[in-house]
Amino acid sequence: MKMTDLKGISILKETDLTKDTFESLIDFAIQLKAEKKEGVRKRYLEGRNIALLFDKPSMRTRAAFMCAATELGAHAEFLSDDDIKMGQKDTVEDTAKVLSCYFDGIQYRISSQALLDDFAHYATVPVWNGMTDDWHPTQMLADFMTIKENFGRLEGITLTYLGDGRNNMAHSLMVAGAICGLNIRICAPEALQPDEAVFDLAQSYVQQSGGTITVTSNVDEAVHNADVLYTDMWASKGEESEIGERIELLKAFQVNRQLMEKTGKPETIFFHCLPAIHNTDTEFGQMIYEKFGLTALEVTDDVFKSNKCKSFDQSENKLHTIKALMIASIIGEPS
Repeated sequence: MKMTDLKGISILKETDLTKDTFESLIDFAIQLKAEKKEGVRKRYLEGRNIALLFDKPSMRTRAAFMCAATELGAHAEFLSDDDIKMGQKDTVEDTAKVLSCYFDGIQYRISSQALLDDFAHYATVPVWNGMTDDWHPTQMLADFMTIKENFGRLEGITLTYLGDGRNNMAHSLMVAGAICGLNIRICAPEALQPDEAVFDLAQSYVQQSGGTITVTSNVDEAVHNADVLYTDMWASKGEESEIGERIELLKAFQVNRQLMEKTGKPETIFFHCLPAIHNTDTEFGQMIYEKFGLTALEVTDDVFKSNKCKSFDQSENKLHTIKALMIASIIGEPS
């Protein structure tokens, strides 16, 4: 399966992509990034319209889709939950069918994966998951592009994720990594380890891809010989009231300079999908300091501001991978 086979296809979760399509999209995104740097502008989606539906706000996802559409010659229209009001007067089916009349592709960022799946079922144009509570495929494309830029390959790369192993990032990394042949280690306290069904799903891919999936609470073993250390916020939106409990559970899983050194590899890099609580320069960071006496949570400022940190490369690469995804879904293989 190559990019041509994605034409007209919705990407709602990582399993909607194969190893071939992951790699084809990433390679095309790398090409698009190089062309932009050289000043080459190809308006593959001239005259097309893209809908951006947001039930959950996001600076990076919205900006990446808006800029991607504009650079490709398409018009992007932002629609908030107040604009849509799906389920109040218009049903999910009716809304999906109406928007499909106007738009050539629809990005939807919403909490409920079930609602996204239902919406995509009735839509007659490609639908892209901008993030749900379960999956985050556009982030995986950006992350894996960043890995390939740094190491020249995906297969055999060892990525260790530290923190809340039950969230959409940990689950997506497990499944996408298994599809693409990475060695994924999820390092989390026992109370926050991945869903068993997601672990089993990831394991179903590793025999074919050659990757491995490991879940552990042993930090030293998890980071040894890792190429990438990855973490995420300790409390997702809506979980801020639980931050005291999370700090107690996760303080041993903080990515700091000492932990980076424990990999034993000077070329190890650091990933974070952002936002990151790495200092006290935000309201949340200041609250953490005042209440708990901590100047950082999941990653320390010295790691985040070092040349090991590739978080802003990840953010930039969302633009290029989203461009590749939209082109493949709407027109197939570019000429």
